[in-house]
Amino acid sequence: MIVRNEETAYELPIRKLELIIITGAISAFASLSIDTYLPALPSLEHVFSATSTQVQLTLASFFVAFAMGQVVYGPIIDRFGRKRPLCAALLLYATASAGCALAGSIGTLVMMRFVQALGACADGVIARAIVRDCFDAHETARIFSLLILVTGLSPMLAPILGGYVFVSFGWRAIFWLLSLIGMIFFAGVLFRLPETFHVDANALKLREILTGYGRLLVNPRYMGYALAGAFCVAGMFAYIAGSPFVFIELFHIMPSHFGWIFGMNAFGFVVVQRAVGAAIRSRDTPQNR
Repeated sequence: MIVRNEETAYELPIRKLELIIITGAISAFASLSIDTYLPALPSLEHVFSATSTQVQLTLASFFVAFAMGQVVYGPIIDRFGRKRPLCAALLLYATASAGCALAGSIGTLVMMRFVQALGACADGVIARAIVRDCFDAHETARIFSLLILVTGLSPMLAPILGGYVFVSFGWRAIFWLLSLIGMIFFAGVLFRLPETFHVDANALKLREILTGYGRLLVNPRYMGYALAGAFCVAGMFAYIAGSPFVFIELFHIMPSHFGWIFGMNAFGFVVVQRAVGAAIRSRDTPQNR
């Protein structure tokens, strides 16, 4: 099946299923980067003779860079298209993941995690932009729901995978695995994904960018939704940062079993998210209006 981009009126030489698989996979990079190495967090204290607070900075630095990068990538992909920035981000991600694997100190690991996040955050931003480029509003909403499902499933599977890799090969192998995944999808995007957007030469005008963000910041409706989401995500990230130490060090759960316990919470998140979506669709049906 050939996907047609209605807005730019040209055909994309890629199958619809293949496009969905690529965008779904790259949208899960952030979850993979956060959750895969969680079972190894307590052991990093002993490896680097660090405190738990220092080890948790490897998560905090990732979150900071992840938030910062999303602000920047929007104008960049409008100016240079989707494919080239995505290839650069995946290459940066793979390189930084290898840097994490080679880190000789906790400070180096914190820094490499920051760089890794700059690559990971682009993947989710660009994946959603590609979907909007290629499909109409109705189809976009349906595909976005699939992407949300993928990002909901990855926190269930990533710590399980990471736990077994850590027990079998050590914590460095987790980051080598992430680097390999990054290179595989770099090759996939480079050779299989076409450009889906006609570039806008005016997209990187600083004044217009700041004006656009300024309008959002003074919009009370937008800020209400944004703050509600931010507080929910902050609570989730606090749990992510603390749970490995609680389960593994306090309750003496084996690292290979940690992922199953962590995944139960992620499974609950997916179930509730699907239930809320079903409730909204049921409310919006004609007979319920």
